[in-house]
Amino acid sequence: MTVPEQRTTPAGDVDYEATGVGYAGRRRPDPRIAALVHAALGDARTVVNVGAGAGSYEPADRDVVAVEPSAQMRAQRPHGSAPVVDATAENLPFPDGAFEAAMATVTIHQWRDPAAGLRELRRVSSGPVVVLTFDPAAVPEWWLDEYVPELFAAEAARYPTIDAVCTALGGVTSVARVLIPLDCTDGFTEAFYGRPEAFLDPAVRAAQSAWNFADPPTIAAGLDRLAADLASGAWDARHGHLRSQPWFHGAVRLVVAVPDPPSGHG
Repeated sequence: MTVPEQRTTPAGDVDYEATGVGYAGRRRPDPRIAALVHAALGDARTVVNVGAGAGSYEPADRDVVAVEPSAQMRAQRPHGSAPVVDATAENLPFPDGAFEAAMATVTIHQWRDPAAGLRELRRVSSGPVVVLTFDPAAVPEWWLDEYVPELFAAEAARYPTIDAVCTALGGVTSVARVLIPLDCTDGFTEAFYGRPEAFLDPAVRAAQSAWNFADPPTIAAGLDRLAADLASGAWDARHGHLRSQPWFHGAVRLVVAVPDPPSGHG
């Protein structure tokens, strides 16, 4: 696969030209989460997907335009997927209200200016704006924090608060906690809450941007502790019930914003 000309400076806080190789194979959209995202788009026929990556969660039954600044990620979009524009969230090359809906899934924490990007989503959408993100207040609330707390401290600092997301979007907003299934196919960190051995696989970690924000020796020490606890049974003694727990209440949130209704005139 030929990768188009790449940016010399990353558009966000992760250099996906260097780290995004093979990303599409490890971050496949989970159909249960996708159903929530697609339902939130309502009856919109035209949708812009900003920070689209390799195309996760794009609805196939609507007229979608994707926006993705990384050439490496654009090159991994499957044949026949929506057309993709090389642009950043903060400067969308579309007129006001160009789409009936806008979406951004697992991406806003990577933008240089999340608030500006969210305002752009609101500007170009005449209808709902759907954002799948993480609540920074809930990020450390699971067992991986026992092993690599530095990872979660850095990760929580990247995420805009849910209140900040709602404020930037304006209009009428709703926030829903998204349950994470045990066999989640989207390989973000919480997807492996009941599959701890996965974190010992470098390929799994390579598709999770969080690992770029902790010191490598610190990560190695934490993973060594995890491997030792898995081998001794200590992890299972504390958390083994998660191996069969069908859902996890983690940090994933679905924020939906619709424009304010027009004011009436007496």
